[in-house]
Amino acid sequence: MKNKSVTILLVEDDEVDVMSVQRAFKKNQITNPLYVAGNGLEALAMLRGDGVPKLDPVPKIILLDLNMPKMNGIEFLKELRADEVLKPISVFVLTTSNQDSDRVNAYDLNVAGYILKPVELDKFIEAVNTLGLYWSWNELP
Repeated sequence: MKNKSVTILLVEDDEVDVMSVQRAFKKNQITNPLYVAGNGLEALAMLRGDGVPKLDPVPKIILLDLNMPKMNGIEFLKELRADEVLKPISVFVLTTSNQDSDRVNAYDLNVAGYILKPVELDKFIEAVNTLGLYWSWNELP
């Protein structure tokens, strides 16, 4: 997805994973603005402008880790889906959790996809490329 008008929010607490996403975007020539929040509470504050500047435009895509401090990914999804303004945002879970309960909970909260983080950078780059293809095919407005 090489549409600079579509902003992306990465909700991830692990700095190594943040750098991996940034590298994968660069390798796949994804140049969309990428904002980073360290947990669900920080992400909601950025989306709503609570105590921090509000992201403008509001991201159309969120890449979400599930295992984070303060507010985990499932708790964040519940808040996001309960918010009339934010609930249309497409969310892709990008996590190490392979537990069926996490998958079911995420899909029950209307995620667009659930992707396991590969340990190897090459596989991670490939996973992000797959996301880019998905975005391109669906031409998110």
